[in-house]
Amino acid sequence: MSGVGFGMGQRPVNRRQRAVKALWTGIWLVYLSAPVTDLLHGGHSTGVRVLGWIGLAAFVTWYMLLVFRTGRGERNALVLGSLGVLAAQSTLLALTLGREWLVLFVYVSIASGAALPLRMARWTIPAACALLTAVGLATHDGLPYLGGLLLPALLGGFAMTGVRELVRTTIALREARATVAQLAANEERLRLARDLHDLLGHSLSLITLKSELAGRMLPDQPGKAAQQVADIEQVSRQALVDVREAVTGYRRPRLNAELAGARAALTAAGVTADLPAEPDLTGVPEDSVTALAWALREAVTNVVRHSGARRCAVELLHRQTLDGPVLELAVEDDGSGGPGDGHGNGLTGLTERLTKAGGTLEAGPLKHGFRLVARVPSAGPADIGSPA
Repeated sequence: MSGVGFGMGQRPVNRRQRAVKALWTGIWLVYLSAPVTDLLHGGHSTGVRVLGWIGLAAFVTWYMLLVFRTGRGERNALVLGSLGVLAAQSTLLALTLGREWLVLFVYVSIASGAALPLRMARWTIPAACALLTAVGLATHDGLPYLGGLLLPALLGGFAMTGVRELVRTTIALREARATVAQLAANEERLRLARDLHDLLGHSLSLITLKSELAGRMLPDQPGKAAQQVADIEQVSRQALVDVREAVTGYRRPRLNAELAGARAALTAAGVTADLPAEPDLTGVPEDSVTALAWALREAVTNVVRHSGARRCAVELLHRQTLDGPVLELAVEDDGSGGPGDGHGNGLTGLTERLTKAGGTLEAGPLKHGFRLVARVPSAGPADIGSPA
């Protein structure tokens, strides 16, 4: 009966999240209709009604404060004290005003599951149910109400413990995923630094040495100094070529590497990955392979970020068409296809890449999922792999 629209056990950090949590918490207050009806039509005196309204308002205020402060790091002793206040209010109101007020104990049980860790809630929830039973038996004609309140109190309380632990686990997984992504980026930067060092270390050392030699040869040996300067120019030009080739290699994705990365990304996102083995791309134009690598990266990114899919299958096949042999990449998932209608910027840019390589792109929703098919010219073997 507490706010599950916003993460239970998670503190709202802005106005929108506070509004969402208040809405979901307020919805469950509809079950207080029995005490409200009793105050309006229960035949109580004016003084009793006033005290009843004050007691009900105090209970709801205390309950809302306890639920909203969940996740702010309070000590468990403080939470237990707050639950004790709720239990005392419930007992007093039920014994003085009647059986209709026994429903307050359900809120005590729910608050226990929402605000306490499982190791403590597994004791406080049965305790709240036991107190509900005792007060119900002590209340006039309260026994019939126990049958309809005990089960919701017990199940609702433990359901809230499950929601709380689920949200905490989800938060931990998101933080772990962000950490893994950061570590991967750091590793890539280190690899780039190592490769650039290997490429430029020798060349820069040679340029430094020849510059020192040329400096010592001037002005007594201008001819030899000029030769050293010419060598410096040649080494620097070769170093520039090496750097350009290295950067081009980093910017140009490789299909085999993208397949391995797709498997890792899908597995990390909890999506069952069904991918082909490492393909033989002998004879396939480099531009075609690069275009398919971009297509696979974009498709897997959309599956992980937007689709909410549980399974993703990838096919990589050679086909013979009227326009000649093509290499076809198909990515299909069973998710929602992502938010919004039409192609986003990613698919638009991917279409441009494939068109530049002489290929085509087809993408659209299925009855249950989304399918992307990219085709590029190929002169490879008839079949480089079976459907995944």
